[in-house]
Amino acid sequence: QVQLVESGGGLVQAGGSLRLSCAASGRTFSSPSMGWFRQAPGKEREFVAAITWSGASQHYADSVKGRFTISRDNAKNTVYLQMNSLKPEDTAVYYCADTGKWYLCIEERDYIYWGQGTQVSVSS
Repeated sequence: QVQLVESGGGLVQAGGSLRLSCAASGRTFSSPSMGWFRQAPGKEREFVAAITWSGASQHYADSVKGRFTISRDNAKNTVYLQMNSLKPEDTAVYYCADTGKWYLCIEERDYIYWGQGTQVSVSS
């Protein structure tokens, strides 16, 4: 059973930065495509960013493009989300997810394993 543990969330002022980490364990094979999603209060969970197993390809939601960067260190079984120029509308619980697949996925239904989430709050 794959386990994902997110860390790095917190409270930051608008314009600030945070880096989220997601540590994976329990895989039977290495380096599937991974993604980050978020859920704001009263809203549905939405796609944020995804990265392929090699890290060569990434995809971002339009709302975060140019501000967020997804990356991975397969030697550490960890995926990161660097968030810069944060806005109050970025406030949400951020979830790391594992597809178990080699190719890039942006649909929530394609993700098999989920972390417990980490809270990001951006004050104005």
